[in-house]
Amino acid sequence: MAPIKTNNPYASYFDFFSRTGKDAVSAAPPGVAPAGLTATGGLINDYEVSGTYYRAHIFTSSGAFAVTDVGTGALPANIEYLVMAGGGGAGIDSYPPSPRGSGGGGAGGIHSNHPDMPSPRRGAAFPVSVAPYPVVVGGGGAGKSGSSGGKGNNGVDSNFSTITSTGGGAGGGHTSGMVNGNPGGSGGGATNDQSGLSVVSPSNQGFAGGNGATGGPYGGGGGGGAGGVGTNAPNSVGGNGGPGIQIKIAGPPTYTGTGALNPGPGEYQWFGGGGAGYGPAGTAGVGGGGISGPSPPNTTTSLSGQIRTGGGGGGTRGVSAHTISGAGGSGVVVVRYEITASQSGNVKATGGTFYYHNDKTIHVFTSTADFTNVSGSPLTVDHLVIAGGGGGGSGGGSGAGGGGAGGVRTSIPGLMPATDSQVTVAPGSSNKVTITIGSGGAGSPSYSVASTQGGSSSFGSPLPATGGGRGGYYPPNSDGGPGGSGGGAAGYNPTSANGGPAVSGQGNVGGSAPGGANYSAGGGGGAGGVGGNATNPSNSGDGGIGVRLPSMFRNPNSVLGTPGPGSTDFWVAGGGGGGGGESTTDFGVGGGSGGPYAGGGNGATRTGSPSANAGGTFPGFVNTGGGGGGSNNSKGGDGGSGLVLIAYPT
Repeated sequence: MAPIKTNNPYASYFDFFSRTGKDAVSAAPPGVAPAGLTATGGLINDYEVSGTYYRAHIFTSSGAFAVTDVGTGALPANIEYLVMAGGGGAGIDSYPPSPRGSGGGGAGGIHSNHPDMPSPRRGAAFPVSVAPYPVVVGGGGAGKSGSSGGKGNNGVDSNFSTITSTGGGAGGGHTSGMVNGNPGGSGGGATNDQSGLSVVSPSNQGFAGGNGATGGPYGGGGGGGAGGVGTNAPNSVGGNGGPGIQIKIAGPPTYTGTGALNPGPGEYQWFGGGGAGYGPAGTAGVGGGGISGPSPPNTTTSLSGQIRTGGGGGGTRGVSAHTISGAGGSGVVVVRYEITASQSGNVKATGGTFYYHNDKTIHVFTSTADFTNVSGSPLTVDHLVIAGGGGGGSGGGSGAGGGGAGGVRTSIPGLMPATDSQVTVAPGSSNKVTITIGSGGAGSPSYSVASTQGGSSSFGSPLPATGGGRGGYYPPNSDGGPGGSGGGAAGYNPTSANGGPAVSGQGNVGGSAPGGANYSAGGGGGAGGVGGNATNPSNSGDGGIGVRLPSMFRNPNSVLGTPGPGSTDFWVAGGGGGGGGESTTDFGVGGGSGGPYAGGGNGATRTGSPSANAGGTFPGFVNTGGGGGGSNNSKGGDGGSGLVLIAYPT
């Protein structure tokens, strides 16, 4: 039996930093007790604010925060926490007959004793002793699928020790009647003529969802947010998702390791935005809420709530069986405590987020920053550099090519055909190495407009990885673009088109398209294999397979990448699937048959036709270098941003 294709990667996987849990230790010189806490668990970020040093443990999946020493008493044995549950999935509007509203998912509930949490919602001081404190991180609730309509699913609770935050409430969706949103940490929005339901604990964990409109065109209410209510739907549009809240616990305001960006102040670590109601679109709540459908732009937001934010999913309209409303974003748990400057300086280098695995220290860079050797001696390091994936194309009445994966280069033998040498970094800030993370290429905004190549990533100027090639688009009938891996070709009758070429040693070529009555397209190349060809007019090519990260990075408690073949994790740099032809339900799958795998986005069939995938194309996953999916007469998927990993002996 052939693998079943799904066009919703969020249905089974929500987070690329999954199952974090241990192996980060603050050390003191032999025979000297540390002034502050010593603890293990999660990904670690040390930072300084106005002369005070903090260590944050960031859990994006379940594990334990284990205190092994409370120190000398020179610093308080207290911790600050943020416990964010998974967001609720949105509802879906039945189709036909006439459009009805569907409610946005409510944000996950939130508990925190950090100073950014306003009183009286702020929790009490939390003293700790030598003991393990269990951590459970809730996933986002799944969105509703299919054209028959209905409500989504609630998000999953998150826990830290005795503290429980409740998963976000599901958004309501019109079926044969109107449907309320569910209660939850924040309440889900309602379909038209119904009320959004209250949260489990008003003014403590979150806020209520909005009501649906009472007249045409029947907008759905916005999902409640961690910082405010979801708005009621006016008759003309869906309700807005409730706003989230900023809690700067994991790092300074510019820290990108968790939480969402608020484009207003341009600061990160916003959590718990409510999902937008549909009917037509409301606005997503700041803090990771999903936008509403049916055709997401697949830029920095999507129908689904953002990972590691607890944002609610966005509502949509059930045009076909392929349609899926927005899933909730996964939750997160963050614990921080004060440390001394000397404790912070025990690591050999600074930059990015780091963790320890076996005898290695691993630095994870998801945004551009500096890597600085602070050990006082030369430091020889291994590196793995992944560029941004290429954007998927769009075709006017033809399938367009999937974006190529970002180029991959490394000093670790066996992963790629070309192997770099290890790099020795001299100590001191004057010898810092700038790590550049390439952005994903933009998908075609509409047919006849080209998508863009992914941005290059680098470990210093001598070691760039080339961004993935753009997918071919029509008109004109276009070959895939060149890149680290090449983009897939657009389909058009009667002329065939070629996949884009790849950089030698960094990736593989994109798939070709033969032309024909249904104009199917080629898949983008992946780091581990070529993009699939459109083998006949009704069969678009899958994206090329990616590669699995080397074993030194595969800490089972600190997973990077996304799933790959054989239900294994740690895969990156898959190519985007080709868009489906004019009159076929087929679409190319990201990262190879059976996917989506390795961060590659699925392609889409033509939006608005009887066989439409109304959810549109899916982008490549963030920080995997995956290529964006190609489309047919709608926007192509954006490529996934890049990633850089640095490793050296602990």
